[in-house]
Parts: sequence; C-alpha cells; structure tokens
Amino acid sequence: MQRSLHRGNLLKLLKSRASAKRPHARSLSTCAKSRDDLLRGVSADNRDDVARVLELAERARDSWQIASTVFLSPPIVADSMVVLQRLADITAVPWGGYSQAERCRIAIGREEEMSGALIDPGSVLDSVAALKVEGNFLFDPATHRDFLGSILGTGIERQVVGDILVQGDRGAQILVSCSMVQHLESALIQVRSVPVKTRAISLSELRVPVAKVVEIQSTEASLRLDAIASAGFRMSRSKMSDLIKGGDVRLNWKAGAKTSVDVSQGDVISCSGKGRVEVKNITQTKKGKYSVEMVRFV
Repeated sequence: MQRSLHRGNLLKLLKSRASAKRPHARSLSTCAKSRDDLLRGVSADNRDDVARVLELAERARDSWQIASTVFLSPPIVADSMVVLQRLADITAVPWGGYSQAERCRIAIGREEEMSGALIDPGSVLDSVAALKVEGNFLFDPATHRDFLGSILGTGIERQVVGDILVQGDRGAQILVSCSMVQHLESALIQVRSVPVKTRAISLSELRVPVAKVVEIQSTEASLRLDAIASAGFRMSRSKMSDLIKGGDVRLNWKAGAKTSVDVSQGDVISCSGKGRVEVKNITQTKKGKYSVEMVRFV
C-alpha cells in the first residue's frame, strides 16, 4: 500500500515539474490589455489585417511554435510590429527573403523559439522561397506589373507573393510562399508575349538591384512633414502639401499623414512614384532652426 502511494506521489511530482517547464499561455482575451488597447493607433485601412496578425500571435504563443503571416505590405508590417511589441511574451521578425524586402511575412513566436531568427532570419525561417523567371524580353520588355499580372493569372492570391525583382531583359526573380513553388514552376510559362521558364533558386542567388542613394542636408525652421518632405524630395512646399493632402505621401508607411505633423529622427517618408526619404539625424542650430540629414532612395 505504501509503495503504491509513493508511486502515485512520484507521478504527480513529475507531472507538476513538466508543466512548470512549459507554463500555459495567457489568452489575449484574458490579458490585462484589451484587443482595442492593443490596436490603438492602427489606421482603419489596416485594422482588420493587424487584428488577424494578433490572432496568429495568440496561436503561436499557445502552441510554443513559430507561426508566419502571409506576405504583408509595408504599412501593415509597420502597424503590426508596433502592436506586437505591446505583447511582453512574443517576439516578431519581418522577413521577405532579403534584408531590404518591402513585402514581408512576419514570423511570430515566443522569445525562446525566436532567438536564432533575430540573429540571422535567413538561416532559420523557411517561410519564403525564391523563383527565377527566365525569358528573352529584349523586344518585349516587361514591368513589375506585367510579372505580377502573369503570376496572379495562374490562379494564386497576392498574399502569397512577395517582392518582384525585375532583371531587365533577362526576366525577374520573385519571392513567394514556399507552398507556391511547385505550382508556379509548372503554371508560370508566359509573361506578356514572352515564353518563360520558372525554376526555384536559393535566396543566396537573389540579385537585388542597388538603390540609388542621395544624401541630403537641409536647414528648416520647423520639423513639419511638408517642410521636411519638400526638402527631401526637392520640390516646392506647396506642391508637397498637395501630395500629402491627396494621400500620395506616407509617414512610416502609414497613410493619412497631416502636413503639420512633426517628423522625428529615424522616420521614413515615402511618396508615390518618387521613392522614399529616411531621416538620419536632426540637430538644433544656435538660431533655433533644425539641421536635418536625410537619405533619399530612388
């Protein structure tokens, strides 16, 4: 009888130790922060997408596994990263196949599971694959839009396609979800009038075009968005104000920026068709003005 009791106590002890090693995750619904709290500041256009990222984070936390979103646009990635940073027990890494990728999948997991991804996401995360689309486009050049149209024409959705790196008259390299590789290898056979061959390549074979970089230094009376953006994009302040009011300018990838909002060091200003400007440094002069160092990517 004593031996049976001893064995029962031992089993209870082992079970309690096992559960202590992997504590139950707190549900977002019972978290001190409500869903609305977590989503504060997210633009109405992005709210549904960011809410889905939050739901994925909850599942990743409960399962102790790394989960990845679909490919997201830069504004949604930016909003999602801000929201995910409000979750103390979650780590998130955007990854689009190369370090400068615009469209990214966000890998989400507990810190213990994500430590390697923080150091070198390319060697740990396997959610993004690369394809090479080869053809002779010398006499019928294809644009980014042409390649995207042909890719989506095979019957897949935009959310499984990342960046498209056009390679001049040789074709393009595309980033996709790993599950799409075999489909596109067989289905993507023509872009415009040009027959193409599509095959998988390693991420190390990507040929990322080098962006043209222009360093800009300007002295401004204020840090208003219209003032800094007009200096960065080399256009009149009135024209820049019109672009901002028309929704063509995003601050940190977010739409709806106001002309009067102040810009901070580290901010990114993007303008449709004109590239983006990164604010590298801001110092105040003796006369109370602002010396602003920027880098423009064209």
